[in-house]
Amino acid sequence: MKRFFKYTALAIALIMLWVVLVFLGMDKGWWHTPFTQEKEPNAFVNAVQEELQKESVGNMAIALFKDGKLVTEFFRSNDHTVDRNTIFQVASLSKFVSAIGVMKLVQDGRLDLDAPAGRYLTRWQIPKSDFDNNGVTIRRLLSHTAGLTDGLGYAGFENSEDVQSLEASLTKAKDADSGSDGIMKVGVAPGSGWHYSGGGFTLLQLIVEEVSGQTFDAYMKTEVFQPLQMTSSFYQWDKTFEDRLCNFYKSDGSKAQHRYYTAQAASALYTTMADLEKLFHSFVKDSDIQKPLSMEFRKRMAQVEAKTLGAPIYGLGTFLYTEIKNGEFVIGHDGKNNPPINTAFRYNTVTNDGIIVLTTGSVDFATRMASDWVFIQTGKVDALLFAMQQGKMIQIITIGVIVILIPITLIGLIRREKITVKITK
Repeated sequence: MKRFFKYTALAIALIMLWVVLVFLGMDKGWWHTPFTQEKEPNAFVNAVQEELQKESVGNMAIALFKDGKLVTEFFRSNDHTVDRNTIFQVASLSKFVSAIGVMKLVQDGRLDLDAPAGRYLTRWQIPKSDFDNNGVTIRRLLSHTAGLTDGLGYAGFENSEDVQSLEASLTKAKDADSGSDGIMKVGVAPGSGWHYSGGGFTLLQLIVEEVSGQTFDAYMKTEVFQPLQMTSSFYQWDKTFEDRLCNFYKSDGSKAQHRYYTAQAASALYTTMADLEKLFHSFVKDSDIQKPLSMEFRKRMAQVEAKTLGAPIYGLGTFLYTEIKNGEFVIGHDGKNNPPINTAFRYNTVTNDGIIVLTTGSVDFATRMASDWVFIQTGKVDALLFAMQQGKMIQIITIGVIVILIPITLIGLIRREKITVKITK
């Protein structure tokens, strides 16, 4: 019996050591092979073009930046020409842009980051919960730490006349993605952890309308898009841009339908590569573009507000993809929706380098390309690449556990047999 416990303890210790090594290895990229090793922007884009030959991507636009300056662009389409002025829907990349609008209200003294969200609400109220709803603050809504557990996820509506009101959507979103009941609620203590919440940004959308006295779309145009001269960006669908809207595709390459959203701040931004390049330049310190936010408030967006597994994950409306040095990060946001839309925006706050990728017809092409760009440039696995590797991590852990258990079990059986033989003699 003592030997049984000894071998069991040895197996547990080795398995725990193996799990830690695999986790660290994934974090350090030991088992990750990027699709290319090319760091130079034009060579990287050439590698992307080669990768596209293996992928089903309907439309794609990519731009790369070096030292704060646009270096190269590339566009690809299955049908109508796509260029820098083509309109894309960008899914959850919308949150990053929406957060700039919210922070503009904070900068102007019209919103208090640490005030309860309920202070600004008259049209709808956060449902009562087992927790203190006063802990649902603007800061926590922006950083997904407000305790909301909706997991939204918006699929949108096929017909514009079916789009819900903001209040109705917050009560129960009819277009909730599978896996969510569509109900925006405080399910855990505010401030207790990071829980990605599309509903939180829909609530911020309502707050912006309440405070500004404008529709969310009108406010964003006035306070963010017009100063940046983003003339082809909007949240409320505008039919005058119909001829410039790129086609949507399903994963099998067939055409998909354009969808409409109540949750504009979370999911519904329409924009172009040309406009997103202007947004990128608004974060570059030495650029001469007019900026909605001062340097102080741009920096506040990129400060750590939430962690997962002890690692920084999110600021105020922005992912903190990987730390470069001394609290400086690669920031931005990705978007993913159905029918397949995948978008990625990465900005290195130290080097002013960056990448923007917009796609339709692929569930993860943009994220994979952008995350590999981060890995190639920094040697670090960013937050979304780490998440994408979790299946591989589990596979490696499982193989290691089997390799550990088999010899220990065999040794234990052999030792037991020898002892049995001695006793018999």
